[in-house]
Amino acid sequence: MPELPEVEIVRQSLNQKVKDKIIQKVLVKNRNLRFKIHSKFKNHLNKKKIKKVERFSKYLILTFENKAGFIIHLGMSGTIHLHSSNKKNFFTNTSFYNSPILPKKHNHVEIHFDNIKFIYNDPRRFGYFSTFKNMIELKNKFNHFGPEPFSSSFDVGYISNYFKKKEKNIKNFLLDQKFVSGIGNIYASEILFDSKINPIKKAKDLTKHECKRILIHSRLVLKKAIQKGGSSIRDFQNTNGKIGNFQKEFKVYKRENLNCLKSNCKGTIKKITISNRSSFFCNYCQK
Repeated sequence: MPELPEVEIVRQSLNQKVKDKIIQKVLVKNRNLRFKIHSKFKNHLNKKKIKKVERFSKYLILTFENKAGFIIHLGMSGTIHLHSSNKKNFFTNTSFYNSPILPKKHNHVEIHFDNIKFIYNDPRRFGYFSTFKNMIELKNKFNHFGPEPFSSSFDVGYISNYFKKKEKNIKNFLLDQKFVSGIGNIYASEILFDSKINPIKKAKDLTKHECKRILIHSRLVLKKAIQKGGSSIRDFQNTNGKIGNFQKEFKVYKRENLNCLKSNCKGTIKKITISNRSSFFCNYCQK
């Protein structure tokens, strides 16, 4: 599943290609995604101008001039392809998952602009589209989410207060969208490694200094992942022909039984399962 950095890369691609463009036509080829696409979806989008392409957590937010708009969640396998009518596209995928070119099937939604076509492809159909009529309705859709790692409200005080008397382990908290929004399994392992914290350590046992390390490294890891173009689990390119390179920076994720990369560390990267998800950590420097 794309995490915050990968969704941010998609946002940047969309912002470059469709911002200030008017939607000319909408085709819904399959309404049966994770949540059924509303019957008035096409009318809600038709002839509207895209004024903003934003992101919250793992969600894309496209806002119109009238402050209405729609939200996209890519789910497990959703990808957005941009196909230009003016030139041949070598790469259409705005992200780095699945095929870099326009697939032949599983295209569920098409949004047509003057000279470019937006295509939503999703083999597993766990992604979805949602509409909003105004900013209040948009805000209400995310009121049960915690702050993003880059938000000013995600600070040491918030983290340490949230963890008081909490028995759950820190790895599960980093994946809990009610605590912090946008961090997924890959980056949680990397953040905890840089923070020198064992993933099974109970949240209530973390010191204020450790909470500070989580804050700092959450931002550093995600920022670096965005700068590197996200993590390409497969060697594919986006619409600009660029490859996501953060997977080359992994220090623990999928490095089971390899030596720790930290200098003077005698540890080995171990793999354990936490809440049915693989977690990777150094058995020496993560206490």
